[in-house]
Amino acid sequence: MSAGLIILDRDGVINEDSIEFIKSPEQWLAFPQALEAIARLHQAGWLLAVATNQSGLARGYFDEATLEAMHDRMHREVEAAGGLISHVVYSPHGPDDESETRKPKPGLLYQIRDLCQLEHLDEAWMVGDSLRDLQAGQSAGCKTALVLTGKGEITRGDLDQLERPDEVVIADSLLEFANRLLSDDPTMTDSRH
Repeated sequence: MSAGLIILDRDGVINEDSIEFIKSPEQWLAFPQALEAIARLHQAGWLLAVATNQSGLARGYFDEATLEAMHDRMHREVEAAGGLISHVVYSPHGPDDESETRKPKPGLLYQIRDLCQLEHLDEAWMVGDSLRDLQAGQSAGCKTALVLTGKGEITRGDLDQLERPDEVVIADSLLEFANRLLSDDPTMTDSRH
């Protein structure tokens, strides 16, 4: 029995983000604190998954094989640090495409729910650095956390656009989120119940 499920956004949460897009495995640079966080969570029994919008595919910036090579690098670095990411799902669609998988739509999170054979995501966390991560998480019924890496500082100013901004846990980094979750920090308890 796992401690639960944590769904992570990729760019800006696990690795450095770029307005120019991450287009190759060489440009995929993990945050050392994020690797440590994933390792700590995995070792504490949490199941970790990644849900990422990759519109660079639709824009022609890279192909599926290159994205797979980026994710291979991510898996290698996470596992070298003592962690494990069980599932990675992505949306290849651009912002103008009609897509149920592109966040803020919750389709990717439902894919993870099904891969994990869960009935619902009420006890799962969605951790991201952008408003659309949090919107997808809330739509899917997840508990939500904003990390202030990547676009997180900008996003913090936009939380009032969410239906339930008061339910978002804010952490400086994925490592701070992990440390608080694992220490039974009372501010991490679900305010919906």
